[in-house]
Amino acid sequence: MGNLNLITIVIIAANVLISYKGFSDYGFFDRYKFQVGSVQRGEKIRLFSSAFLHVDTQHLLFNMLTLYFFANTVLWSLGTVGFLFIYIGSLLFGNVLSLYFHKNEYHYSAVGASGAVTGILYSAILLEPNMSLYLFFVPIPIPAYVFGVGYLLYSIYGMKNRIGNIGHDAHFGGAVGGYIITLFLAPSLFQEHLLMVVLLAIPIALLYVLKKAGKI
Repeated sequence: MGNLNLITIVIIAANVLISYKGFSDYGFFDRYKFQVGSVQRGEKIRLFSSAFLHVDTQHLLFNMLTLYFFANTVLWSLGTVGFLFIYIGSLLFGNVLSLYFHKNEYHYSAVGASGAVTGILYSAILLEPNMSLYLFFVPIPIPAYVFGVGYLLYSIYGMKNRIGNIGHDAHFGGAVGGYIITLFLAPSLFQEHLLMVVLLAIPIALLYVLKKAGKI
């Protein structure tokens, strides 16, 4: 948290401008949202463009606030290029996982920067596992490692039970993207924060096992 870095300002501005264009222009929104059938027909741009569209102002505000709170942790540790790798990589990880889980639902659609933002959040958790997180509905600080594991487990539960109008698979995929790319860029974390690396790997392995067993 602190002063906004230029790249954070650019990303937030892009999300705001494109989202507000989508709010007032349904044709634009429909053309660039994530939709399984359209992506499978070759419109791969939707895997990227959908992450700059949002359902409404509240959706946009929540994602941009989360990005604001955690962007600097990643920027300070990995620099602008590393930050961009994580943001864009997590964006794509999230939508590709969503495509995989919904590949037979041709009309399934989604929008939002949640995958990219969740990737930044999980990168920050890996880099600073001892920090505390405050949630809007929980008035006490939550250790990053507790939130990190708990949220992934909740995402698996949400995917399995189709809870709410939420892209749990995109969130999970974004978190995995942030996790993998951060470890690739900063392999020293295997020594510095090995416990955090292992703890976050458990829900990822669990999702794989459940999927292979046909439980999700």
